Amino acid sequence: MTTISGIPIYISVPLLISCCLCFWRIIRGPYSADRIVALDMFGILVISFCVFMAHYTDTPYLMDIAISWAILGFIGTLALAKYLEGKNLDD
Repeated sequence: MTTISGIPIYISVPLLISCCLCFWRIIRGPYSADRIVALDMFGILVISFCVFMAHYTDTPYLMDIAISWAILGFIGTLALAKYLEGKNLDD
């Protein structure tokens, strides 16, 4: 099956709600550490959606996207943590 019209609602809706909540936390804050955690969690949700879609639609290139996103998300989180290491987290 290669169409996405029959995506199971019980998996896609909770992922979409979780992505919206993470996006809200990225915008609202209130601290930089909260934004970093929400951004990392958003990346994990995108990875899980890519893996789900790769399995459900039988398109293997989505797994490559998920692996690339995981590597870039990990490196980005490390870079932001290193940047904020010497800063006050209340900004």
